[in-house]
Amino acid sequence: MLGSRVAGFARGLRSVALASVPGWRGRSFALARATGAPHGGDLQPSACPGPRGRQLSLSAAAVVNSAPRPLQPYLRLMRLDKPIGTWLLYLPCTWSIGLAAEPGCFPDWYMLSLFGTGAILMRGAGCTINDMWDQDYDKKVTRTASRPIAAGDISTFQSFVFLGGQLTLALGVLLCLNYYSIALGAGSLLLVTTYPLMKRITYWPQLALGLTFNWGALLGWSAIKGSCDPSVCLPLYFSGVMWTLIYDTIYAHQDKRDDVLIGLKSTALRFGENTKLWLSGFSVAMLGALSLVGVNSGQTAPYYAALGAVGAHLTHQGCPGWSAMMQSQLTATSNSWAEVILPPQHPG
Repeated sequence: MLGSRVAGFARGLRSVALASVPGWRGRSFALARATGAPHGGDLQPSACPGPRGRQLSLSAAAVVNSAPRPLQPYLRLMRLDKPIGTWLLYLPCTWSIGLAAEPGCFPDWYMLSLFGTGAILMRGAGCTINDMWDQDYDKKVTRTASRPIAAGDISTFQSFVFLGGQLTLALGVLLCLNYYSIALGAGSLLLVTTYPLMKRITYWPQLALGLTFNWGALLGWSAIKGSCDPSVCLPLYFSGVMWTLIYDTIYAHQDKRDDVLIGLKSTALRFGENTKLWLSGFSVAMLGALSLVGVNSGQTAPYYAALGAVGAHLTHQGCPGWSAMMQSQLTATSNSWAEVILPPQHPG
């Protein structure tokens, strides 16, 4: 259920990306809505029957399952079977590439393709680094125990070699950009390497994830324009960070019980029963920053109409039904938290 909220929110933000492209101004937003990510981040299966009576499926998980068996652990390590994370990394790139396009022109399709390839590779590299750091923790959590390194399907050395291959290919993509963008892209490696460690030392690992995942909001603009325009790129980057804090805090609520047991931290634990209030603040900040982006980049009515649709979606997420869902989760795990955090009670 939480996954569907995240995917739904990604669909809303994608409409902003399309509306910011000058060539799309004045067109129907039904077309923008039609490009939304499928539920849960996976492509929907086809209903066409296979030669042996089985249904053929084009979902990402089915594609990975149909790959040669020796390759499957590596494809799962880079999360090719769960592409929603790749979309979340790619969308900020498309925002800035679209905003940097000349008025009346479509965004640069070559750059969109380059950044799409880079998003797949860097998301895979980030997941590999994360699983290398977290393999001992992953073994203790039901949801992550089947990850290839934790399950023993891939050794640490093999994952390290695989990481080197992904980073080498990503470097090839980066070298296709201008020198400013090459230096800017290289600057993100420190974030990519260290953000998986943040949940060990701070209750704000989602902030570190936001700083990492939204780097493309800076890089996409510089790839088109040759450098960053702070008046556009910084509020766009900030809005992306706020967006990440929203969706990843929601996502973190499903792991909070295990996180308490094994000593990891998250904004879900930090906010607790005040989660809705915090997320409302992040939503207001995100919408304000996106409004500033529109003003500074000279956007017109379609951009602000799409921004209004995003605001409506955020309001819907904060409706009583969502609040009740969050409250039920908080109540369901409160006893287990008390067992871990509070000392035993003795009579008298």
